Parts: sequence; C-alpha cells; structure tokens
Amino acid sequence: MVQWEQVEAAELDEMWSFVGNKGCQRWRWLAIDRKTRAVLAYVFGQRKDKVFRELKELLEPFGIRMFHSDDWGSYQRNIEPGHHTIGKKHTQAIERKNLTLRTRIKRLCRKTICFSKSIVMHDIVVGLVINILEFGWCFEKHFHG
Repeated sequence: MVQWEQVEAAELDEMWSFVGNKGCQRWRWLAIDRKTRAVLAYVFGQRKDKVFRELKELLEPFGIRMFHSDDWGSYQRNIEPGHHTIGKKHTQAIERKNLTLRTRIKRLCRKTICFSKSIVMHDIVVGLVINILEFGWCFEKHFHG
C-alpha cells in the first residue's frame, strides 16, 4: 500500500503550449508542494474546469488544506473559499518551475520552430521530461484530451 505524506499547502498553475499551430492550444496544469517545491501532480488538456477537477482529484490523497493560485476562474469555482488564496505573492515557486520547464523543453516556448505535431506525442514528451527532472524516472501516465 502506498503511503501519502500530508501536504499543508500547494501552489497551482496552468501553462499553455500548442500542437501543430498556436490555434491548437494545449494546457498543462501543475501542482507543487509549497514547502518542498516538489511536483505533486499534473494533467494535460484544455483550460477548462473539467481538466482542473481531474488535477484536484489526483491531489486528494495528499490532504491539502490550502491552495495558492493566480486568479483564473477554475480555481475559484472549484476550491472552497477558506482553502484558497489568490495572488502572485503566493505562486512564485510554481512560476519559477514553469520558467525552468520552458527553458528546458523547446516545445513549451512561445516563439519556437520546435513544436509537437500530435497531442499524444506532446503529452508524452513533456510528461517524460517532467518525470525525469522531478522524480528521476518515468511512470505510466493517463493523458486527457
């Protein structure tokens, strides 16, 4: 049986990239432990409440008491007000992690000639890099369209 460590607070953010062309946006939603800066979970999909709820479901075993995010509406609609703070002051670590990923993975750069041609390959490549950087290994991941 897997033992989950309690996480007091998590930072949440979403980051866009594209597949094929900038009209086909692909969003990666990420959650990190505010104390350790470790990645807790991530999902790929659209910038919709449904995809955020998938991320939130992955976070349930951690028993997170407080979430910190920007002011994107999905967070406000899906996290209880007493367990959520909004503001850049509380999301500096996750914004830094996103910047690091953008510099290490060309497919995430806003202006690039390196881009994915399929959603599946995009999610696999980005997911593998996150897993290797954060965990030093890869594991089976479910991808969301």
